[in-house]
Amino acid sequence: MRYFLLFICCLTFSAHAIVIRHDVPDEEYKVKENTIPQLATFYFDGAHGTLIEPSWIITAAHATFCVSPDSSILINGNLVNVENVYIHKDYKPGKSHDIALIQLREPVADVIPFAINTDSNELDKNLWFIGIGGTGNGLTGQTVDNYENEGQMRKAQNNVTFAKGPLLKFDFNEGNEALPLEGVSGGGDSGGPAYMFQDKLGIVYGISSRVEGGDIGKYGVKEVYSRTSYFVPWIQQIISGVNTRGISHQRLQQLPAGLTEDILPQVCEDISIGERDI
Repeated sequence: MRYFLLFICCLTFSAHAIVIRHDVPDEEYKVKENTIPQLATFYFDGAHGTLIEPSWIITAAHATFCVSPDSSILINGNLVNVENVYIHKDYKPGKSHDIALIQLREPVADVIPFAINTDSNELDKNLWFIGIGGTGNGLTGQTVDNYENEGQMRKAQNNVTFAKGPLLKFDFNEGNEALPLEGVSGGGDSGGPAYMFQDKLGIVYGISSRVEGGDIGKYGVKEVYSRTSYFVPWIQQIISGVNTRGISHQRLQQLPAGLTEDILPQVCEDISIGERDI
């Protein structure tokens, strides 16, 4: 039995849903679940990462609270097992360095990994968000949480308005200032990529972290992503296996708000992904 579901939906993720324009039909945002086979899903109601090497997934640190060695996660419709988790040692919840790498026990052979952006050229880029989080629109904010969304995949686009240090930021605009499929990501979408395709190769520019500066999912809110170009040295060092303990933790040093060590095992059991979720 999965219990505390509504409680879990409220506490799980720092950002809150692929929220869409109020003046564009929801059907325009909906996509098939295999739209991006590189997208990994950690829990039955969301939290994502992106395959960037056959055995490596990049994600947000805060999304890994129930990911550990021997966990099962979903990639391209298949369950794969986790070997190790590496969380940036300087991760500060709600501030910066919200990034982690997940090493898989076996490489994924049937999916071409995305690349990570290595250049500080993000400003004004038109990027895409994707995930199975809850939804709503810019007028109402999120009105359907990630559990109620029942795994429906959506994607939305947005322009980078801030690119400094470890952060990328996006504004949720409306009207003439908005892109055709303007939106923001969130609950159940955390850890997912801000990405684009170049010469048919997917490139990850950012990792969904949180929102700031307004009500969740409402016009004017800022979407905050971890900036991959800033973290290139850290990513390369972790994947190379050199001094990983000096630059990472194997588990979160601080759990997301609402979670405690006492209830964590039951929460993880409730939201873990398995054969029933395929």
